[in-house]
Amino acid sequence: MRLDHVGLSVPELTAATRWYRAALDLTEEHAFAVPGTELRGVMLRHDSGWRLELLHRPDAAPGLAADTPLEAAATLGYGHLCLRVDTPAEVDAAFDRLVVAGAGVRMSPRPAPRPGARMAFVSDPYGNLIELIDRA
Repeated sequence: MRLDHVGLSVPELTAATRWYRAALDLTEEHAFAVPGTELRGVMLRHDSGWRLELLHRPDAAPGLAADTPLEAAATLGYGHLCLRVDTPAEVDAAFDRLVVAGAGVRMSPRPAPRPGARMAFVSDPYGNLIELIDRA
């Protein structure tokens, strides 16, 4: 068994698709609608194989929008999306690129709890946390 994708509910599908495509170099695999419902979605894919499914329902209610990883961990359920890069220097580069694309700074690049690793956190335009980490 292996992870196929992460689904993320967003308040505006077109804008979220545009942001994630530009910020994370994702390509659109397909858009879809669930018949008989107002649910619409877009499946995005990274060249390395991971996928992000953006979902939108007009009647969706806001959920937790944690400002920090510690706040997210204090609530049961989804906390953050983590993207791995190959080196500690790439954490900084990815962080800078996401901030330029409009991501919110939640935790600037720093040593991770695992010795020798580096990590950072940003948030997308809707408050969803994105972790960057190297596993060198």
